[in-house]
Amino acid sequence: MTDNATLDPEDRKLITLARSTRARNAVAEGAAVRDENGRTYVAGTVDLDSLKLSALATAVAMAVASGAKSLEAAVVVSEAETASDADRAAVRDLGGPATPVLLAGPDGTVRAALTAG
Repeated sequence: MTDNATLDPEDRKLITLARSTRARNAVAEGAAVRDENGRTYVAGTVDLDSLKLSALATAVAMAVASGAKSLEAAVVVSEAETASDADRAAVRDLGGPATPVLLAGPDGTVRAALTAG
């Protein structure tokens, strides 16, 4: 567990954006990523009959589709205990293995600070 007060303000912003998307869209997860230029991409879980994507995979896809070349950070807000291997792989593919991935609970409290590894 990480003390949110010690987080970089830009990382706290990502948590706020991910929480807002999760709540607004009433989805299982919300996610936000920040690219190499400081732009943010926010997404919720996609759960259609023909398409299922985690919030973090969707946020990474949005970054790629918008021309991002790298990621500085990623956040997922979820009830889950850890970020999935597939989500971390998506972050790693764009940002590299050292890219920070924060997992926060629905209340915004960081449960885990990982890397895309």
